[in-house]
Amino acid sequence: MPELYLPPRQAPDSLMLTGFWYRALPGDRVHRNRLHQATLLEIPLVIGRDRAGHAFALRDSCPHRGMPLHCGHFDGENIECSYHGWQFDAHDGQCELIPSLTSDQDLKVERIYAGSYPCEELDGFIWVYIPDPRPPGAGFGKREAVPDAAPQIEKFSDQYKLAYLTADMPVSIDHGIIGLMDPAHGPFVHQAWWWRSRHSIHEKKKNFEPIPNGFRMSAHTPSSNSAPYKLLRLYADTDSITTTIDFVLPNLRREVIRAGKYWFSSLTTVTPITRNQCRIDVVAAWNIFRWLPFGAELLKFVFSKFVEQDRRTMELQAEGLKHNPHLMLIDDADRPAKWYFQLKAAHLEAKRTGEEMSHPMSGPVTLKWRS
Repeated sequence: MPELYLPPRQAPDSLMLTGFWYRALPGDRVHRNRLHQATLLEIPLVIGRDRAGHAFALRDSCPHRGMPLHCGHFDGENIECSYHGWQFDAHDGQCELIPSLTSDQDLKVERIYAGSYPCEELDGFIWVYIPDPRPPGAGFGKREAVPDAAPQIEKFSDQYKLAYLTADMPVSIDHGIIGLMDPAHGPFVHQAWWWRSRHSIHEKKKNFEPIPNGFRMSAHTPSSNSAPYKLLRLYADTDSITTTIDFVLPNLRREVIRAGKYWFSSLTTVTPITRNQCRIDVVAAWNIFRWLPFGAELLKFVFSKFVEQDRRTMELQAEGLKHNPHLMLIDDADRPAKWYFQLKAAHLEAKRTGEEMSHPMSGPVTLKWRS
């Protein structure tokens, strides 16, 4: 009898994990000498580039009266609030000038900060590190060092192509992520004559193993009922084609396909915007099909169809979720979703106690499902 599992009902403050890097905006949408708005984990951000082209991210709120900083003036170095002209360094948020002060007033301007966030630009996206919340009522100060660098796509040669897709999803981060890792929806959501149909459903068996903060679908031969698998056989013998898929907290799905010296690599993230809205960003790098005219455009077209099908499915699901229905997860197809909830709970418990995180997987496991 398949095991049933009810996902835990989590408190609002546990839906979105802090202390991690998140994708904020595609790099090609952020221009010099302009200020751009973004929202991560319900935090309003203003994002831009300095004169040298380096990206920055500040909380989109002046610490004086809360005026959105994106409404102000930016000279390539400092942001000036449009309400009272307070100026802040674009990178560290330190206050540089308060025009209303007179010469005999000794307010320590340099001790005032707008909230600033570590920012890196990698693989065509601007990443922002969201630290743990400060104590209630605490203002902003000089930001602390970041423990880890922002994630990157794995690459296996110097020559490759890169492309991205992005789409908003009207569901919480939890539903966005378990939808991303769901192995059984493909034949129903992603039907196409050039991909697969529900008539191609067959039993599959995959091996999984624990990795730090996540789990891995161990290296395996790609599914024989998918079009990419058939194309990959042009490059390598069937037995030498392998796919590895990782999921790592808070929201990272890595996939690597190897076919001899050829490879395809992607890093997909589901980013929490608000408690009821998330965004999926897919960035891929590859050296396969580099000879094919318009290869990048064709690959982006295929991925855009997939992302739009997922987006539309999430849109429909959001209608049902409005009524707060009872939900269930079953074995084995929904086991990765269970691991996600358990990993998230273990991470929050480790932060609460200060002890080492207890991984929900004790060792390798084999799962079976039909898709």
